[in-house]
Amino acid sequence: MAKPLIFVTNDDGITAPGIRALIAAMNELGEVLVVAPDSVHSGKSHAVTIHQPLYLDAIKIDDGPQKEYKTNGMPVDAVKLGLAHAVQRRPDLLVSGLNHGVNNSVNVLYSGTMGAALEGAIEGIPSIGFSLDNYDWQADLEPAKHYMKKIARQVLQDGLPQGIALNVNIPYLPLNEIKGIKVARQAQDKWHENYDKRTNPFGRDYYWLNGNFSYEDKGTDTDVFALKNGYVSVVPVQYDLTAHHLINHLKNLEQ
Repeated sequence: MAKPLIFVTNDDGITAPGIRALIAAMNELGEVLVVAPDSVHSGKSHAVTIHQPLYLDAIKIDDGPQKEYKTNGMPVDAVKLGLAHAVQRRPDLLVSGLNHGVNNSVNVLYSGTMGAALEGAIEGIPSIGFSLDNYDWQADLEPAKHYMKKIARQVLQDGLPQGIALNVNIPYLPLNEIKGIKVARQAQDKWHENYDKRTNPFGRDYYWLNGNFSYEDKGTDTDVFALKNGYVSVVPVQYDLTAHHLINHLKNLEQ
């Protein structure tokens, strides 16, 4: 039997240490195809490129057996373009990451990592987005590789329901200090942004985004709580944004 085909992408760019660690981990589970952006596209969510041409170039970065392509597009472009022109058969699994920085709570909405994973789910492919609670490109990624393999292997075995992707956030701890995995809900926290107003040398005002993340959800069943307490958080997410529980309540609008 053929090995499972695993499609790998990310939003930090194809040379980022996180995706190289993810590729190495997936090479132990199946045949790997990589299609990823050629530069960083953090915070691009589910954006697609519609006003400029896209390129898809074969590339060789290391000695792994995987086939790799880079694109000038965004993470979702990488998935769409890769599925249209790089795969020879339908992938058994799509994995996105390993993102340098967490994508828990409301961050899932902004995340290019999760945008790519949800695009895989839209295509009916079991999909996972992996993120690490550390932004340092020199970070030790071996503990994360352990959990990426563990969770990916389970999804390859059991699959996922149609339209569902997993949002996985991994604490930055030594392997023996990670307490395990917690399946959780998305915390209801949010960003409080500020736009720092500055002036360029030509006298034109511009604005630089900054802000603070507000931990407002005090629940003990959330991804934020799990991560803070040394667990890998796993949240099932979906692209269907319908508030189903309100449909009947809003029926009076039809009168």
